[in-house]
Amino acid sequence: MRRVLAAMALLAAGAAQAQTSAPVPVPAPAPAAVPAPPSPMTGADLSFETAVLQGLDKVTARVVTVEAPVGAPVHVGSLEIIVRACKKRRPEDQPESAAFLDIWELHKDQPASALFRGWMFASSPALSAMEHPVYDIWVLDCRGKAVR
Repeated sequence: MRRVLAAMALLAAGAAQAQTSAPVPVPAPAPAAVPAPPSPMTGADLSFETAVLQGLDKVTARVVTVEAPVGAPVHVGSLEIIVRACKKRRPEDQPESAAFLDIWELHKDQPASALFRGWMFASSPALSAMEHPVYDIWVLDCRGKAVR
């Protein structure tokens, strides 16, 4: 019994000392390195006349690669895609291709419904992705003659 009381007294003394002593500073953890998002394309980038797109039909698991000229509509399944611009960084810069796309879904006997309008980047397809239950579309590259 005396041992139990002695142990309790030691525990109580340690707790009292812990309450009265100054807290020991704990260094804050270093922030995790977050990769920078890709910088937007600039005016110094090269414009090309053709975008290379890839599409996936999630129902049939078919993958199709399409060369889409700037300004001309192309079709992937029930989607109509118009590439408004396709830009690529200069060779001395970090590689990046981006295309500004307008994507609509065509319905029989109904007007087309807009699905996506914006820039898609080849190096980061999930950064600006089109959300659709059946189709995925992403940019692979820009080709053709560089236009000014």
